Amino acid sequence: MTLDAVEVVARQGGTTLVYADSALKASRRSRDLKLGLIDTGQPIYGVTTGFGDSVTNQIAPQKAAELQRHLIRYHLNGTGPLAPAEVVRATLLIRANCLARGNSGVQPDVVERLLDLLRHDVLPQVPERGSVGASGDLVPLCYVAATLIGEGEVTYQGQTRDAGDVLAELGLEAIVPEAKDGLGLINGTSFSAAFASLAIRDAQRIANAADVCTALASEALLGNRGHYAPFIHDNRPHRGQITSAGLLFALLDGSQLSLPHDQVVSLNDSLDGAGHGRLKRSIQDRYSLRCAPHVNGVLRDTLTWVEDWMTTEINASTDNPLFDVEAGAVHSGGNFYAGHVVQAMDSLKVATASVADLLDRQLQLMVDAKFNNGLTENLIHRVEGDAWEKGLHHGFKGMQIACSSLTAEALKHSGPATVFSRSTEAHNQDKVSMAPIAARDARRITELTREVAAIHLLAACQALDLRGIDGMSPRTRAVHALIRTVAPFVDADRRMDGDIKAVVALISSGSIERAAQITDTATAPAEAAA
Repeated sequence: MTLDAVEVVARQGGTTLVYADSALKASRRSRDLKLGLIDTGQPIYGVTTGFGDSVTNQIAPQKAAELQRHLIRYHLNGTGPLAPAEVVRATLLIRANCLARGNSGVQPDVVERLLDLLRHDVLPQVPERGSVGASGDLVPLCYVAATLIGEGEVTYQGQTRDAGDVLAELGLEAIVPEAKDGLGLINGTSFSAAFASLAIRDAQRIANAADVCTALASEALLGNRGHYAPFIHDNRPHRGQITSAGLLFALLDGSQLSLPHDQVVSLNDSLDGAGHGRLKRSIQDRYSLRCAPHVNGVLRDTLTWVEDWMTTEINASTDNPLFDVEAGAVHSGGNFYAGHVVQAMDSLKVATASVADLLDRQLQLMVDAKFNNGLTENLIHRVEGDAWEKGLHHGFKGMQIACSSLTAEALKHSGPATVFSRSTEAHNQDKVSMAPIAARDARRITELTREVAAIHLLAACQALDLRGIDGMSPRTRAVHALIRTVAPFVDADRRMDGDIKAVVALISSGSIERAAQITDTATAPAEAAA
């Protein structure tokens, strides 16, 4: 299963999902092995023993099914806001895919019912907080498990309803759990992986939007597009840096505002023997423009390995114990430990927040008359012939303040969660991953950075209207035209929260990328199968 498939199901729904025959057969073989091993009377972790530190308590096989209900119920202690619908859908899909691999020993009806929830868009109400991401995302996944056994509340057709009532209305039988079913549902990384998968896709669109932002800022500030020349970046060949610089070079092709290096140089007078002179136009831009590929390139390169890690994660058996059908054995281990998820998300957080900071610095240059090469202060519309209006308007001053706030919040949440491991559960879980915290932070940072990019785009388009859009390159001009379909030029002080929201939607939908003719967007056919 791909991250593209996860995004499609999470954001468009999973009405066409199927339980593949090969997966169904594998699940049946695994369950048969589990039942056979139970009959031998041997202790099997979480099946005929207690959980965690209580592993030393062995129970009779006759109690194994009831034990699973207790497991689900005693973890229903989540707090905080409910996870967004798209995250819940992704969680259901990833968990189904994990269990369908046929290593978990659960009854096949468990996977089928997870897919039924997606087909009918019946979404468990899952609080975000309460998991340390080590013995799986126990607390949030228990809310999924409770729904399958007909308990708790779900969101269905826009209403909050009793899970059992909705299942009955749809003609779906609640799962009667048998040994290992509850543990198979909750003992894994699916909740963290859901947040992570969607954050990756959002960050990929941010990477493209950030390069578009930089291109517009370079034009607005009369920049030097020679900074993005291939020779420079081919000689420091980090792939993400080369990609970002190449895109900027292409976006600015044909611009009469952001000029090639030799043209910038030619705009300045010769010294003609004088010992000193002052350039009319600087031959080097400030770092936030000149080094933009070196910042956004880090995000692009981070995304390559982060996507690889998370693709492995969503196609893995992440619960415990696992049943080896070929060997006829059961194995206890720690595949529920979300170490790769947390490391990936901590890295993605830092790289994305750094891009927010980059765009905020570019915005500061555009609104500050000391640095914006002749534009008005705060990009105020020039008032002609009306003395009364002069001095009343403040343009993008408030927008820059808001952008600075969003950037600060993104940077604040970029600190690593990995290092905050807490010993818990009677020191059985004495080293934990904290992956769900990192993954939630990554989602928050992508949301904040997307809003930063939206404000930047609005300001850049305002600056270019003041500068003169006739000098823009064809591709940046197309972006400007798209922005103007949802956000008009600011000719007088007005509220702009609606403008920000509209441009955020353009970024999220990939419309900015399409307008700029960027072809490597993160989209995929609407196909997915457990």
